[in-house]
Amino acid sequence: MNFNDKSAFIAIIGRPNVGKSSILNKLLGQKVAIVSSKPQTTRTRIMGVLTEGKDQLVFLDTPGMHKPKNSLGDYMVRSINESVAGVDACLLVTEAGQEIRENEKMLIEKVKKLDLPCVLAINKTDTINDKEVILEQIIKYSKEMDFDAIVPVSAETGSKLDELKEELKKFTSEGGHFFPDDTLTDQPEKVLAAEMIREKILRLTEKEIPHGTAVVIERMKMRDDKNLMDIDATIYCERDTHKGILIGKKGAMLKKISTYARQDMENFFGCKVNLKTWIKVKEDWRNKENLMRSFGFDSNDFQ
Repeated sequence: MNFNDKSAFIAIIGRPNVGKSSILNKLLGQKVAIVSSKPQTTRTRIMGVLTEGKDQLVFLDTPGMHKPKNSLGDYMVRSINESVAGVDACLLVTEAGQEIRENEKMLIEKVKKLDLPCVLAINKTDTINDKEVILEQIIKYSKEMDFDAIVPVSAETGSKLDELKEELKKFTSEGGHFFPDDTLTDQPEKVLAAEMIREKILRLTEKEIPHGTAVVIERMKMRDDKNLMDIDATIYCERDTHKGILIGKKGAMLKKISTYARQDMENFFGCKVNLKTWIKVKEDWRNKENLMRSFGFDSNDFQ
């Protein structure tokens, strides 16, 4: 370890659907967090690691701050609280042209209470033509907190993300890198594969289904020639009607979900993938801690 190398842990926080995961993926240059237009897509803390020369930024992408409606929601809020508690700085992401919401004010108060440095990223600036709107937004947020920096960005176009990255590097300190320089994420391959499937469900199915689904990878094995990986996955939903929608007419929806997920897996893992998917019903699983544990949520969060 080179103790002259510098690192910082950065928690990415914000309300649902402002583009936190999109910014993380863009900064890393690789998708490690799933993205959809639906809120509360991210369920757990997802760690992404960016190493450039002597600097290593360790990002914790958190679920969007919201009022929980079930045990899964409680888990997601605890995940935010734990992530913020042990970092060097926070990156608060908000959406261009939007008023300050109550859940954002809660996050700002938490950051102030912990006396953490914080950078504000105003995302989706590509959707706003009037620069005065952004300037007014900067003034309003500046009244809420003395941010270390405010950077208007666009995860969609990549605008100002290099500037944002340089601001975040200011929080690094010497002591060496925490992870090998080629590390991209702490997520196990099975978790990444499951999330790729869940992303396609979020993007392709009706509004009442997405957050009632969980994906478990039952088997993941590389064949001897290293050119083909076999992956067996089970999609759990809460109702028989949801199962029918996920399967689709003559299996069309499940085939579409599996095809798009397989393409992402092949791009990420760098080999051909033989993906097989099944669907099972587990009623009200989001309120059953034993089922949530079996689906991979950390049992420590239910104590």
